[in-house]
Amino acid sequence: MSEAIEDQIRVDQADGILTLTFTRDRKLNAVSDEMVDVVREAVARFGREDALRALVITGEGRYFTAGRDISQMGNGSASGVALRYNYRRLHELFDELEKIEKPVVLAAQGPCLGIGVEMASSCDFRFGSPTSVFGLPELSNLAVLPGSGGISRFTRIVGAHWARWVVMGAETLTAEEALRIGFLHRIIALEGFHAEVHDWVKKLIANSGEALGLAKIAIDAAATSDLRVARQIDRIANTQLLRTQEHLDKVNTFAARSNTARSKS
Repeated sequence: MSEAIEDQIRVDQADGILTLTFTRDRKLNAVSDEMVDVVREAVARFGREDALRALVITGEGRYFTAGRDISQMGNGSASGVALRYNYRRLHELFDELEKIEKPVVLAAQGPCLGIGVEMASSCDFRFGSPTSVFGLPELSNLAVLPGSGGISRFTRIVGAHWARWVVMGAETLTAEEALRIGFLHRIIALEGFHAEVHDWVKKLIANSGEALGLAKIAIDAAATSDLRVARQIDRIANTQLLRTQEHLDKVNTFAARSNTARSKS
């Protein structure tokens, strides 16, 4: 009997936040082709709807994800052209997570392996719990590389030193280790995990959406281009923001508070 997609992934919307939750606990949230299709559709919706201010990808159950659903990976009979086509579709999805001018948050409530780490590496913010571990076991378990960003993006975040440890050594990182090397931003207690992530994202999107989007572009440019180009992008971005009504309102509010404080002193 085929497995219903409702038993694999859930899509929720609240407070301007679109949340994708892996719900396939009986398979340790192994990511199926059908789940990837739902993620792809949700990301497209997230990009085009202004009312959606942030995207959260999380899970329920014992794992965030144990990795790809191995039963759907085929037997190696597909042509190289077909394999590269499928990889390209996954790359394009993760590329879109990086490019979209809104915050994308991955919240791993449990172990996060394989495609989970690759997806996390495409997100702007990464949270874990004390039970989270992070690993890329493809080389050890399947004799292949984590080819959907598990090397290129992960290395960009943590550096070649730790990428060798995780990819070549097939070592898993505890949440504390992932925090220490800069992969995680924060560890959140498992009790109340999802509520705390949601509250943090609500605080994040209380800021200007235009400023958040341009900050994402400028930070990515600073990480991947030379200093002169990055500085020019900073200036261009701020030129746009300095002319927005949101900026002018905040300046006026700040000035009013300062005047009030001076009059009381």
